[in-house]
Amino acid sequence: MARYVLAIDQGTTSSRAFVIDADLRVIGTAQAEFRQQYPQPGWVEHDPEEIWTSVANVVREAVAKAKIDSKQIAGIGITNQRETTIIWDRTTGQPIHNAIVWQDRRTADCCEALKRTGKESLFMQKAGLVLDPYFSGTKIAWLLDNVPGARCRAQAGELAFGTIDTFLTWRLTGGATHVTDVSNASRTLAMNLTTCDWDNELLDLLQIERALMPKIVASSEVVGKTHSVDGLPDGIPVAGMAGDQQAALFGQCCSAPGDAKCTYGTGSFLLMNTGAKPIHSRNRMLTTVAWRLNGKTAYALEGSSFIAGAAVQWLRDGLKIIESAAEIEALAASVPDSGGVIFVPALVGLGAPHWRADARGVISGITRGTTAAHLARATLEGIAFQQYDILAAMQEDSGIKLSALKVDGGAAANNLLMQIQADLLGVEIVRPKQLETTVLGAAFLAGLATGVWKSEGDIAHHWQEDRRFQPSLAAKRRTDHLQKWRHAVEKA
Repeated sequence: MARYVLAIDQGTTSSRAFVIDADLRVIGTAQAEFRQQYPQPGWVEHDPEEIWTSVANVVREAVAKAKIDSKQIAGIGITNQRETTIIWDRTTGQPIHNAIVWQDRRTADCCEALKRTGKESLFMQKAGLVLDPYFSGTKIAWLLDNVPGARCRAQAGELAFGTIDTFLTWRLTGGATHVTDVSNASRTLAMNLTTCDWDNELLDLLQIERALMPKIVASSEVVGKTHSVDGLPDGIPVAGMAGDQQAALFGQCCSAPGDAKCTYGTGSFLLMNTGAKPIHSRNRMLTTVAWRLNGKTAYALEGSSFIAGAAVQWLRDGLKIIESAAEIEALAASVPDSGGVIFVPALVGLGAPHWRADARGVISGITRGTTAAHLARATLEGIAFQQYDILAAMQEDSGIKLSALKVDGGAAANNLLMQIQADLLGVEIVRPKQLETTVLGAAFLAGLATGVWKSEGDIAHHWQEDRRFQPSLAAKRRTDHLQKWRHAVEKA
């Protein structure tokens, strides 16, 4: 019996592939970065062909490193940057334009126009999302309106829309399968959370042709098989799909209502499992599908911050006060506090719960005594402060008082950031040994569909804890810190 899973993690700045065995040992891995394109201020694009080439290359390299017969791969799991939008020709498979990335803000005016008509409450009720350029719906409409002939071709059924999971599945199956999983579909502004199907009223408001849309499927099921993929035999099932943050929630084994995790990547994303019924937020949290498994849908509340690790990259590439991202921990730890400096990292606007596309970064409290170390520490605090705002709103919405927060993603390896996070939240931070929980989630979903693992309980015992961070900041100091943060956010 095939006992290996190939997990593809297609992220914002790189594509990765992992070959994982039934005991969760990573036996082959590869990573490739690709270009970020910024045609105008606030615009972010990717070349879909570069994405596919990077995926094909890392898959081939990871399988070669694993030194296994590729016919032993039981299934492929895909996890992906979620709201990034591609439209392509159904016949040729060629994209009609660059992918519009989730960070892109070009549709802010479209979102504001819909808000002025009073439609945001309808989108929040049906789709669980606020009207923000972050999501795919207005990106699709922009492509239809701005690529010559696109709308007519869409009406004629000649074009296909997909987020990255859809595009990769299309390519992996030789164009035979046009699907998206329910977690990715829930990020488009066009899916009804109750029916888990495309909503005609929302499609009409967004001016999206239904003929463009993929079939919505479960997060764990065989949806197609590989065909004509260099380095892979035909017939390997594509069996698991989930947006990166939902995959991380699943990979962290957050299967019970109230379980929560935060992933620290380019941005930071805090999700709380809310069980079998969606909770509609009163505090501008997102209501999203976590996953659909064995005929049952699990929902989550989510708060997203657009900038987390990207703030550290800015210190490195923009201000050049560090040479590598890893240096920030030692630099920030060289001072006992930020010296009164507050950094609001709203470099591309503010996400939840503020949802201000026009916000820009603010650094306040600078004096003659401010050093690079103070700014480095304020950057880590700014990342952590954003999670405080999100969790406070989430706990009020759900009525659940969080006792611990699981963490993952590259920046979760930063011990100082994790301690700052515990101090500001006032809750225990739990870090697993395997920080690649997004990849694990994709692997689990594919493995469950193909029999590598029997149940969620079967995979739960593989999750291993690395370290816990206990809050140690006095309540008064936390309150003072938060007051300064709120004042700075008002200026952003």
